[in-house]
Amino acid sequence: MTADLAERVAAAKAGDRAAFDDLVRATYADAYTLAYRLVGNEEDARDVVQDAYLRAFKGIKSFRGDAAFSTWMYRITANCASTLISKRARHRHEAIDDDSPLVDTRPEIDPEARSDAASDRDRITEALDELPASLRAVVVLRDIYDLPHEAIAAELGISEANAKVRLHRARKSLREKLFPLRGEDHAHAV
Repeated sequence: MTADLAERVAAAKAGDRAAFDDLVRATYADAYTLAYRLVGNEEDARDVVQDAYLRAFKGIKSFRGDAAFSTWMYRITANCASTLISKRARHRHEAIDDDSPLVDTRPEIDPEARSDAASDRDRITEALDELPASLRAVVVLRDIYDLPHEAIAAELGISEANAKVRLHRARKSLREKLFPLRGEDHAHAV
């Protein structure tokens, strides 16, 4: 943790709201990205992040500093996302998809390369969304946030061996969806 961030954490623990606001600004982008990767849409990600920062604000005095503040926020964000996913599973409904592509009108951007990147991103996002929440959480925490297996296991309340098994299953499923072997039914490919 940088000295400046550590000072802000100490001030926030002492009740300085402006210091907590600084912590939010310093970690918001990463917390939102994690939430988005875990829940799969912007609206739910915003709700998760709002809930996560509310929990962090209420619990800042219990922050021990054993890990970086950002790591603590990842854990809170992942827990809030898990809670939302559980609620969503109990109240399942079909979401309306907006299939209109995003267009970057800046001439310095290569439209073909942008299209390929957007297509790849969409395929990966779709493949991630098709994974069960338990597998998606492990692959996002490991492959996107580079958390070690031990941290993932602690985060999700599972054994380290279970975290490794879930990661293996998630990667295998993603590989099969994104890169089907010859002779496989390509209708199932993302």
